[in-house]
Amino acid sequence: MKKQVFVLWAIMIVGLSSVRAVAQPGGNIRGVVTDAASGQVLPYVTVTVLNTNPVVGTTTDEQGAFTLPTLPVGRYNIQASFIGYEPATIREVMVSSAKETVLEITMKESVQALDEVVVRPKTNKEAPLNPMALAGARMLSVEEASRYAGGFDDPARLVGSFAGVAGDVTSNSIAIRGNSPQSLQWKLEGVEIPNPSHYPEIGGVGGGVLTEFSSQVLGNSDFYAGAFPAEYNNALSGVFDMALRNGNNQQYEHTAQLGTLGVEFASEGPFKKGGRASYLFNYRYSSMALAGDIAGGDLKKLSGMRYQDLSFKINLPTQKAGIFSLWGIGTNDGFVNYLPDDLSDFDYIPIEETARQYMGTAGLGHKIFLDENTYLKSTYAVTYSQNHTMTDLYDANRRNPQRIQDMLDKNTNLIFHSYLNRKFSARHTNRTGVTLTNLFYDDNYNIAPNAPYTNGEPMQNFADADGNSFLASAYTQSSYNLNERFTAQYGINVQYFALNRRWTFENRASIRWQASPRHAFALAYGMHSRHERLDYYFVTTPETGNRLVNKNLDFAKAHHAVLSYDWNVSDNVHFRIEPYFQYLYDVPVVPGSGISIINQTDFYMTKRLVNDGKGRNFGIDFTFERYLKDGYYYMLTASVFDSKYRGGDGIWRNTRYNRRFLTNALGGKEWMLGRNRQNVLGVNLRMNLMGGNYYTPLDEASSLAEQRPVEDENRMMGSQNPVAFTAHITVSYKINRQGTAHEFGLKMLNITGSKDFYNFNYNYRTGQLEHAAAAVSIPNIYYKVTF
Repeated sequence: MKKQVFVLWAIMIVGLSSVRAVAQPGGNIRGVVTDAASGQVLPYVTVTVLNTNPVVGTTTDEQGAFTLPTLPVGRYNIQASFIGYEPATIREVMVSSAKETVLEITMKESVQALDEVVVRPKTNKEAPLNPMALAGARMLSVEEASRYAGGFDDPARLVGSFAGVAGDVTSNSIAIRGNSPQSLQWKLEGVEIPNPSHYPEIGGVGGGVLTEFSSQVLGNSDFYAGAFPAEYNNALSGVFDMALRNGNNQQYEHTAQLGTLGVEFASEGPFKKGGRASYLFNYRYSSMALAGDIAGGDLKKLSGMRYQDLSFKINLPTQKAGIFSLWGIGTNDGFVNYLPDDLSDFDYIPIEETARQYMGTAGLGHKIFLDENTYLKSTYAVTYSQNHTMTDLYDANRRNPQRIQDMLDKNTNLIFHSYLNRKFSARHTNRTGVTLTNLFYDDNYNIAPNAPYTNGEPMQNFADADGNSFLASAYTQSSYNLNERFTAQYGINVQYFALNRRWTFENRASIRWQASPRHAFALAYGMHSRHERLDYYFVTTPETGNRLVNKNLDFAKAHHAVLSYDWNVSDNVHFRIEPYFQYLYDVPVVPGSGISIINQTDFYMTKRLVNDGKGRNFGIDFTFERYLKDGYYYMLTASVFDSKYRGGDGIWRNTRYNRRFLTNALGGKEWMLGRNRQNVLGVNLRMNLMGGNYYTPLDEASSLAEQRPVEDENRMMGSQNPVAFTAHITVSYKINRQGTAHEFGLKMLNITGSKDFYNFNYNYRTGQLEHAAAAVSIPNIYYKVTF
């Protein structure tokens, strides 16, 4: 591996030497300033670049637009100021020579005269984009996903560095505060979408390998870890609310990338010069084959993976009919886990797995202002997902394959989401909306008993359904600025599931107290609920024949309470503490057993469930962050928590995700190099130390007698994996020439070779049981050009 990496880096260095230095390159910063509550553009706002001498600045025009032309390459802090509004600061804005930097700045109207109170500029990194969220949320910067080590251009992996969030190397699943990854909801452009990961659910529910969202198209997004606002339904642990950015409507820009994980191309620009409409698209084709050859080890086992994705957004503003947008994402994944041709030295059960997976989402969005304080935003979308996995068992001569698993899952959702946002005054804003989802399903699950350790038994059908149902949700929420120090919010969400006529009524409330310019407290509460995967409702068992044993499952529900304290130690340093408590109830469990949906890792279900389970999670999250200034940044996070559940047997146990503690330390340094300091060398490192997941140990006597792993149900979730330490690194060098930028880099996950423990195997050669683990280190050595 070292030799191959050296050769690739040598090629890059030769490429670097061929790029000649030119005069100082630079780029523009432009954007629009809007009112945070009403969404209306704000004319005549003063926009300045902080810490410049002489001061660089401008004012917005009547459309709220501004341009800061020809700034030298580098990072800047941008501040917007306007009479009657709190100042807003956008930090760490990167100016490149090949792409315009486009900002969307929102400003909050003051509820009293500014000379009556000391107003500290609001920093965009301290609060989510959604003004209705007062606690338990954070804005995710797509630039951070690209820069942070371990982010790997994957927003799902990036949030693993946030307090209270646990992730793995082999999967980008997101376990929030001890909850199952499948309790997270993914949203895009305002609608719920299927798990947007490549190879979703194969490595465990709620995760995959990498998300299909490229940093080339994803805009800044919000991540909620609890007690989220009333507009979010059908989620228990958290919400990842993402958006695609608009393409540049003034000039054409293109990006091409070649790396060990594949190729990527993006393009954006106006449909015609001088118009306001724009397009943006990105295509990726990736393979683990080359990365597996370089890194070797367990990564080479994944060399059969091939995947591709396409993302696009078309933005169409009109003079009087509002703004229309057409957007979509799609994936095509294939995986074959090949057996060796010669099984004479193969120690384990000889199975070959094949998976074909597709996911697509497309939507039409519309936003129109009804008056200067009211807008209506609507989205019509269709989502599609298909997962077909097959497993064949071979004999010792690699012949006579027996199909032991054949599982097909197809889901199509037709979604309409619309809300009316009304700013009644500087003190009161209301948002009221509805979401209607028509659910189409086609499931056929066939599994041999005890697969893959079957003794020749034929497959049995556990779910066979083809039909449709619908989920309806309505909500209203209001934000009240009582004065400059106190903000309160209250909302309700009602949802109805037609499949079994279940419904919920959920209260959400929060309050924030700005105790001083640098200290703030917030308290948030929310009741939340979620229906299960549709195939769970159509499970049949050999004991019950064709009766649908789970058809009447109710929503799983949870109460969330979050207390937040924010201390702005300085303009560049922020400290946050968030204690929380979550109480889960009506959780589906297997009656008389310790099996609970909370610990589910398989994406299919073969057992009868009842809503008798409970759970409780409580803990405290710490975040200490220095924003990027003077070329360096860092973030330290820590979480101490406890996560328990009660199964169908009435016994309280550790959940699978009760790691008890999580710690992260990440940071980076940028150097401006070159004759004109136009090139950027960046080095970023992330380290995390966390407790291991819990698992159910084996009944050793039964396992050895049956020559297969047999769990000891009397010790359900009774053992814990070892403490895990992982480290990730990102190194990049960007050469800026006027109109073109070249970037060479290395992004590597798990440079420490930490192992993920995932199941047990029976070794036929030794006659022993083995705790299977994968030490996967994923390198991406790449070259990217932007022009």
